[in-house]
Amino acid sequence: MRGFLIIWSGQFVSAIGSAMTQFALTLWVWELTGAATAIALFSFFFQLPQIFVTLFAGLLADRFNRKHLMIFSDTCIVLCTLIVGLLYATDTLRVWHLYGLAAVYGCFGPIQNLAYSTAIPLIVSSEHYTRVSSLASLVTYASAIFAPALAGSLYPQIGLLGIILIDVATFAIAVATLIWRRIPQPPPADAETSQPESIVQKVVWGFRYIFSRPNLWVLTLTFSLFWFFQQLGETLYQPVILARSGGDAQVLGAVVTAAGVGGAIGAIALGIWGGFRSRVRGMLVGFMGIGLSKIALGVGRVPPLWMGAQFFASLHLPLAFSSTNAIWYAAIPSHAQGRVFAADQAIGTIIGTFASLIAGPIADFIFEPAMQPGGALTPIFGRLFGSETGSGIAFVYTLSAVCILALGLIGSLLPSLHRVETQAQKPDAVTES
Repeated sequence: MRGFLIIWSGQFVSAIGSAMTQFALTLWVWELTGAATAIALFSFFFQLPQIFVTLFAGLLADRFNRKHLMIFSDTCIVLCTLIVGLLYATDTLRVWHLYGLAAVYGCFGPIQNLAYSTAIPLIVSSEHYTRVSSLASLVTYASAIFAPALAGSLYPQIGLLGIILIDVATFAIAVATLIWRRIPQPPPADAETSQPESIVQKVVWGFRYIFSRPNLWVLTLTFSLFWFFQQLGETLYQPVILARSGGDAQVLGAVVTAAGVGGAIGAIALGIWGGFRSRVRGMLVGFMGIGLSKIALGVGRVPPLWMGAQFFASLHLPLAFSSTNAIWYAAIPSHAQGRVFAADQAIGTIIGTFASLIAGPIADFIFEPAMQPGGALTPIFGRLFGSETGSGIAFVYTLSAVCILALGLIGSLLPSLHRVETQAQKPDAVTES
């Protein structure tokens, strides 16, 4: 456990530094363009390469030393950050540079994450799995708590370059903890079947497994719909806050921090409580809580309401994700989880990338003009959303939240969805063909 805590602490510090840079870059791009599309394209270019990399990341983690993969990935990521800093220092940084570097960053993020997650069982004993899983999830939420507050306060003082230098320092700490501690390697795996599989067969096997089982296909479809609307809104929520607060970095930082606090409390509470006995119900209740909270943010126009809405939306996120993951763990035999989970993550990445791609243009070119004075939607929704800058973005954000709420309500009435859990608990032989 001590060895894990040392490595975890390095990842914790590095995650805060990376989140600070991402937050500062969002502010810089908004100051430069004032467009939701410019920020939304960050998510698109970051996620696009992950569609392909995720499929092979599992094979890399099984074939190569996981500690070396983590160091290599972290190094490539910090090189991208250093390039941003160099371009900014020489006054040559452009928004399109960030899109290219975001794509490179996206190539190495999945490798680092998978190498880290698969190394955990090699560092700690089985009785600590729940504890370390909670700590691992807290890294994401904690970075959302501290990074916006730090970056929002420091950005006006030290600028983008100062934030980048802090990020580089946190990277050095993370790599130092990795070099210091030994991470065991699993023994070489024997061939799973008498027939050797090509790389292509290993990649597509997970998709075939999901699509050949109706219970998994229903679960995949339901969560994919949720993920589409979740990512559509997530891409726009920072532009909503910036547009309606006059680009106030401290207001945005406070809202993002509130989201991190909500997620951390939700994860801790769920770890103590254990969730609903019916995991499908837990997933759907999570959807409804997220949808209702996001609706409040979309129609709200003051920072306290934005902070409260993001707090409660993030409070329900662990319930939705953990309940869904529990169904998958019960449904998939352990020796098949790597490829099946990689396929599931690839589907989610494709959906998230598409949502990120269309979110900005829909908001900027369709609904922002429609919600301005004299716009087509202003007579209908103007009293609810207003007609100032950001009203159209808020409309799209709220629409995505309504769809999440509706998905939770409709799903609770579908017997076929509730049968997913009982069918998942039945023994399921795996055919390696």
